[in-house]
Amino acid sequence: MAGSLTLRVITPEHIALDTTCSSVSFPTIDGSVGILKDHAPMVAAIGAGELTFRDEGSQPQGLFVAGGFAEVRSNTVRLVTDVSEAPTDIDVERAKRAAERAMKRLEMQQSEGDALDLLRAQAALQRAIMRQQVASKYR
Repeated sequence: MAGSLTLRVITPEHIALDTTCSSVSFPTIDGSVGILKDHAPMVAAIGAGELTFRDEGSQPQGLFVAGGFAEVRSNTVRLVTDVSEAPTDIDVERAKRAAERAMKRLEMQQSEGDALDLLRAQAALQRAIMRQQVASKYR
């Protein structure tokens, strides 16, 4: 493949993905990043959201990822992430319940004012919402 990249997604449990593709995009804590062949070397902290990859002329494929870091070097994109879920593996009902719990915690924390718990609740809500979006996009 003329514009090929190697994409590896690694979690603590297993190698979630090891494939070649023509482009990759993934969430960082500062926004989304797109990678093509011959991209400059970089390291970035991964945010919660959708990792998208595609081969030339094919439909995009995606995964939910959250936490960890990404390294781009020598046409290889490595994501070492806390969580990687294929859209078909996402339990949408569980994600909805997690979002509801996070919303309740946010409501409680706004009145109590514990900054750390507030940040945790916001992160949990973001993960739950992104899981739902990734699952609905590819189903």
